[in-house]
Amino acid sequence: MRAKSIFLVLLGLLVAGCAGNQGGQPQAGDTRFVAGDGKMQVFGAGERKPAPAVQGPTLDGATASLAAHKGKVVVLNFWASWCGPCRAEAPVLKEVAAQTKSSGVEFIGVDFKDRQADALAFERTEKTGYPHIFDQPGKVALAFQGTVPPAAIPSTLIIDKQGRVAARALGAVKYTDLLNTVTKVRDE
Repeated sequence: MRAKSIFLVLLGLLVAGCAGNQGGQPQAGDTRFVAGDGKMQVFGAGERKPAPAVQGPTLDGATASLAAHKGKVVVLNFWASWCGPCRAEAPVLKEVAAQTKSSGVEFIGVDFKDRQADALAFERTEKTGYPHIFDQPGKVALAFQGTVPPAAIPSTLIIDKQGRVAARALGAVKYTDLLNTVTKVRDE
């Protein structure tokens, strides 16, 4: 019986994964986590919904917005420094961002429910090469409610040239899936 209890506690901790809470760090038993497999779900042109206005202060003190990239494909990635899968996918995002930048694709990170010092340390380590909105309260994620569950991180959205959500992935993205989907949306 004790072994079963320990197993259930460990399973609960694993499932809690990257769930956010009011303090910014996940806690055991947080049931708001939305698991994902990282696979890209592409929406047909007729199914695409306009992306909400996204704007906010970046980790480096500037401002980033979707409006600043009007007419371009934008990859929007929700992450946090305390999220293991977010850390695992960071090199994939960095590489695809570097590969597609010259063809007009822009990346914006959204640091979600995090401590700014931790997020800055993460960015110094990863050197992604694109801006990150500091969204401690989670307002940007809430703006996408219905498209991305607010507690689903990491999550990645691809916004088409018309400002519509063309694709999404819940969970850590894979290199080939992300590159192929970004290329497909860019070439539309």
